[in-house]
Amino acid sequence: MTKIPRTGRFTLGDRSVKRLGFGAMQLAGPGVFGPPKDRREAIAVLREAVASGVDHIDTSDAYGPHITNQLIREALHPYPTDLVIVTKIGVARGEDGSWNAAVSERDLISAVHDNLRNLSLDVLEVVNLRVMFDVFAPAEGSIEAPLAVLAKLQRQGLVRHIGLSNVTAQQVAEARAITDIVCVQNHYNLAHRDDDALINQLATAGVAYVPFFPLGGFTPLQSTALSDVAKQLDATPTQVALAWLLQRAPNILLIPGTSSVEHLRENLATAGLELPRDMVTMLDQVAQPTTHHQRRS
Repeated sequence: MTKIPRTGRFTLGDRSVKRLGFGAMQLAGPGVFGPPKDRREAIAVLREAVASGVDHIDTSDAYGPHITNQLIREALHPYPTDLVIVTKIGVARGEDGSWNAAVSERDLISAVHDNLRNLSLDVLEVVNLRVMFDVFAPAEGSIEAPLAVLAKLQRQGLVRHIGLSNVTAQQVAEARAITDIVCVQNHYNLAHRDDDALINQLATAGVAYVPFFPLGGFTPLQSTALSDVAKQLDATPTQVALAWLLQRAPNILLIPGTSSVEHLRENLATAGLELPRDMVTMLDQVAQPTTHHQRRS
């Protein structure tokens, strides 16, 4: 079993969590739809993660749907007192596995209760509002209406803290003017760095930033550059990419996901990998130009 070395900690709501956590999305079936290929392995991954010191798990009732939350409950309930489970609402799955916006008041209330039931919790520690103006990338538009519903559920005691997912910097500002926001979860990695300025702003404000797709979007050349650094450090490209994120900013919380115990151990070992400054500088150059969807008004 791999015990997480020192990674530092950061505040998530009113809790302090290790900066290397676990994302449960890959525990569902192919396309994040249906049951896992190996249920016993999925349960083993969750138990090993927590036994190794993970105290932050990211999930959603849209994964499966309902599958990952049910797996988390089966594997870990009653939960360790230091475990923070973060879930996500605002998206629902179609019968064909499609990802669809679900942000009406009725949708959001139902989603909170589904998460409470499937996780067997009385209150959700952190709920991220997934913004779905564009399924694949942040797109501008007011999020005041769904956020007001989530804030109402918070006042009712069903939700402790609120986060955002798939949002623009303008939407983050709008949300923070309405209620406290404890985390932002967006697509960010070595190559996809549209949120550089936002990460710095959130760090100053003490708000956590949770990147997903830590290896997504690489071209062969960029993947080769990453592999070269990994070879020099006797590490895997995945470990180097995760280590770069940990060193990028103190408010970054990682949630790498996997359905394999072996891969989980590899990910957790990232916490002991320190990238030399010259390698960080080299990897910083991997960034792609700003993508078209972020240039839209």
